[in-house]
Amino acid sequence: MKESAESLNFIEHIIEEDLTNGFPSEKLRFRFPPEPNGYLHIGHAASICLNFGLGEKYNAPVNLRFDDTNPAKEEQEYVDAIKRDIAWLGFKWANECYSSDYFQQLYDWAVMLIKEGKAYVDQQTSEQIAEQKGTPSTSGTPSPFRERPIDENLELFEKMKKGEFPAGSYLLRAKIDMASPNMHMRDPILYRIINAAHHRTGTNWCIYPMYDWAHGESDYIEQVSHSFCTLEFKAHRELYDWYLDQVYDSNLLRPKQREFARRNLSYTVMSKRKLLELVQNKVVVGWDDPRMPTISGLRRRGYTSRSIRKFSDLAGIAKRDNVTDVSLLEFCIREDLNKTATRVMAVLNPVKLVITNFPEGKVEILEMENNPEQPDSGTHEVPFSRELYIEREDFKEDGGKNFFRLSLGNEVRLKSAYFIKGESVVKDDVGNILEIHCTYDPDSRSGSGSEASQRKVKGTLHWVSISHAIKAEVREYDRLFLEEAPDSHEEKNFMEFLNPNSLTIIKEAYLEPFLADAILDDKYQFQRLGYFTLDQDSTKSNLVFNKTVGLKDTWAKQNTEVQVQSQPKPQAPAQPQGQRKALNEIQQISKKITNLSGEKLETALNSIREYAEDVTFEELEPLFGTAAKKTGTRIGVILTLNVMLKNGQAKNQAVIDFIQSCLTDENDILRSEAEKLA
Repeated sequence: MKESAESLNFIEHIIEEDLTNGFPSEKLRFRFPPEPNGYLHIGHAASICLNFGLGEKYNAPVNLRFDDTNPAKEEQEYVDAIKRDIAWLGFKWANECYSSDYFQQLYDWAVMLIKEGKAYVDQQTSEQIAEQKGTPSTSGTPSPFRERPIDENLELFEKMKKGEFPAGSYLLRAKIDMASPNMHMRDPILYRIINAAHHRTGTNWCIYPMYDWAHGESDYIEQVSHSFCTLEFKAHRELYDWYLDQVYDSNLLRPKQREFARRNLSYTVMSKRKLLELVQNKVVVGWDDPRMPTISGLRRRGYTSRSIRKFSDLAGIAKRDNVTDVSLLEFCIREDLNKTATRVMAVLNPVKLVITNFPEGKVEILEMENNPEQPDSGTHEVPFSRELYIEREDFKEDGGKNFFRLSLGNEVRLKSAYFIKGESVVKDDVGNILEIHCTYDPDSRSGSGSEASQRKVKGTLHWVSISHAIKAEVREYDRLFLEEAPDSHEEKNFMEFLNPNSLTIIKEAYLEPFLADAILDDKYQFQRLGYFTLDQDSTKSNLVFNKTVGLKDTWAKQNTEVQVQSQPKPQAPAQPQGQRKALNEIQQISKKITNLSGEKLETALNSIREYAEDVTFEELEPLFGTAAKKTGTRIGVILTLNVMLKNGQAKNQAVIDFIQSCLTDENDILRSEAEKLA
């Protein structure tokens, strides 16, 4: 039975519509096309789950194709890591492909374009080319080499291939339209010279195809039916289709490119370049550092493939970029580990507890349930003795009426064991507590069924027997950045928002002996503390555990307390979890816009125009008074206003005044957009 239309995402709607219109289901074919220039992160997981999920849904093959067209940045290490991550997520690819498999065919097609007068060799610098491309609001000017004779182009391109020219000296460009409103169509670069060995082809090639040229043609060679890309490639779609037009054979399937929103996560960065910067600057210990948003980092931290797939499902596939709250990812792993993790006891900040009326030398073996969520998970043995460790913060001499843990004169339960009552303490010369002395009720053993064991106390503490405990190192992780969007600030580097407390190492934690046999990928709940997993740095003599996530979300509470202290004024209602308002997104993009040029600028402008559809005039009007020096924000406002007026918004005096202020601005884009409205 087919799913209801309401349950389909917009990508599935596209496929269903094609099938309804007669597209043969047996010709469906998808691909996941990573560039091997870094490790995959949680954003890539969305694309992996989308493409491979479609393959499973429609029983269609999915290729894993490495877009390996830039040997200066790509390495075999990244290829291996990507394959490992996809397999770990539980997906299987039909064919392992590489754009480098098609280098000869791509070259032959490029020669064909030259012969047809549709490509030429340019020898300008990249700066000259960028300047001649113009701006989104002004036409470009042709290269002085645009009309170079075909024979000369063929000769130069052949010499480029043979390595007779240095890098940067010559380029092959498609001859399309320098006046096109789409800047990607203004004679884009097809090939550039790179004097670097390729991880697969070695030094066989000195010229390498650009992504736009290689990507669509590779889809065509592999007969991919639907090529799904992230939104920044929407403006590239016209070029994707133009390239296909040049080689398309009507007897073969023609790929269709469509776009979906990139997955952005709060309190992190998702740019591989910036993640590489974190690695190179040794802010983290590597791509798989548990603080990194990489799939390998999440796996090392203790995330499961189920939790990441669940997160991708809950976050959904969107048409517009948004920021997903990291708390949703943490919710998914908590929910998964609650059902599967073995319950154990560990003490991270120990203080000695002596049960004075428990016989010296006596050891009791208690049974502890492995997982109450799984009735058939079994039990394991835990030794109990006279001297234990408990958490130091679980004791206060005088706890008061709101302290529900151990204090002098009060009673608590030891997990799966007995009731104890605080009697006295032993301190050092400066008043630090060295030992807590208590008594126990021998008739109160948990599960004994005795009347004493049934009475109620307000607190239950975890513990370990000192003589049986094993030492371990525990690494507690927090978010790597203190700022929700660390790379969105126009005048600040994202590194300025690093959390100095993102890693806390506890060198001497004490664990129950059951954990001596822990292995990689085992998941544990350290009772009352959180979820933990064994780290790859562990040895038999030095166990290392990583904290995956706490038992509940404390970050939101901490941040709320900070806001209340620093901003006592009433706050606007919080946005729905997982996304920011459209106007907020426009403001974030606008902050960077004056630093962009060429295709990146055009992509940013188009993104603002899309978000503008969801902004109300009441939200926008307060921004008409934005200071003149905040050019980027004013560009975002004028673009949004342009969309509103096209959609029927009436002009008032505030609109007229804002347009007039933009007409005299020095910024070309701001002035050009205002002229459209004057």
